[in-house]
Amino acid sequence: MLEETDAVVRVTSTALCGTDLHMYDGRTGAQPGLVFGHEPLGVVERVGSAVQTVDPGIRVVIPTHLFCGICAMCARGLSALCLRARTEGPGAAYGYAGMGPYPGAQAKLLRVPWADANCLPVPGELGDAYEDDFVLLADAFVTGWHAAATLADVRAGDTVAVFGAGTVGLLAAYSASLLGARAVYCGDQVGARLDKAEELGAVPIDFRQGDPVEQIRGDRARRGLPLGEEKLPGVDKVIDAVGFQAHDRVHPDRERADQVLADAARLVNPGGAIAVVGVYPEKDLTPQVGGTTDGHLNAPWGTFFAKGIAVRFGRTHDRRYTRLLRDMVTSGRARPGTIITHHGSLDDAPDFYRCFDQRQEVIKAILHP
Repeated sequence: MLEETDAVVRVTSTALCGTDLHMYDGRTGAQPGLVFGHEPLGVVERVGSAVQTVDPGIRVVIPTHLFCGICAMCARGLSALCLRARTEGPGAAYGYAGMGPYPGAQAKLLRVPWADANCLPVPGELGDAYEDDFVLLADAFVTGWHAAATLADVRAGDTVAVFGAGTVGLLAAYSASLLGARAVYCGDQVGARLDKAEELGAVPIDFRQGDPVEQIRGDRARRGLPLGEEKLPGVDKVIDAVGFQAHDRVHPDRERADQVLADAARLVNPGGAIAVVGVYPEKDLTPQVGGTTDGHLNAPWGTFFAKGIAVRFGRTHDRRYTRLLRDMVTSGRARPGTIITHHGSLDDAPDFYRCFDQRQEVIKAILHP
């Protein structure tokens, strides 16, 4: 511990995330020695003398974005934009290039600053039926919920399309269903991910089978557009869970950083919304087609303006949602852990990263230090 407000948590489960892959691939400037990982679940081992609400032995989940809890941004509920956690700018995270000096959670022990704010107690004990659900409260489920509930503003009866069926995309689709969407589409080009999307109740859209916008419009037409909505063949809400490493539709072996934004502009209905939770970095060290080193992209602003839609971006303000989603899990209302496909030890991490990076069978891998 470095400060009297710190806690030390013994990590029992920690996840691999698609954001880790951006650093693993050398795209976002991660330096040698950085410990990856920002999705920890564990048990408090020690606490500093100023910690008041967390005691050793308590099981806790740790949100990705650490925060002080008292600065101007934290006071507004904008915990991912904390003004005190990082001197270079707002917001900080564990094991994340450019997001502060905080080692990641793919380790046996984790230092947690401002433990009273950053430790969320959860019931049960190591290895119980909730282990897989609770570890996703650190980031993946929270981010999926943020994308659907806040950025996309999904309401009961909405139609929703999610681009990307990685962990966050799947959980965004799942969250949209929990919020009452009448139809949810989830697109990707990896078969195992599409199978999981269908298992969660979404309509899978295979990018390999052609233009996903036309596939979704075609499915909506076949199912029958509601009376009065014949001129609304798209969807009400679109969620980009891919980000800057999207594949070009015309040349699938290449990247096109602005591909999903272009698709979303075509698909969203007038008056709708686009939510962007896929990562778009400020610096891309090896930009591909449509991308730049400084993160600037071409966007179809004219289409967005003409359709009168809302476009919302942003990191997840974790603590707005962690308590709610914890209680949804414990009540049986939500079981996000169903998306997890692999478990292993820290020694398995290199193999998991290799398979995950190649978009093989790994959808979500959990390490148990």
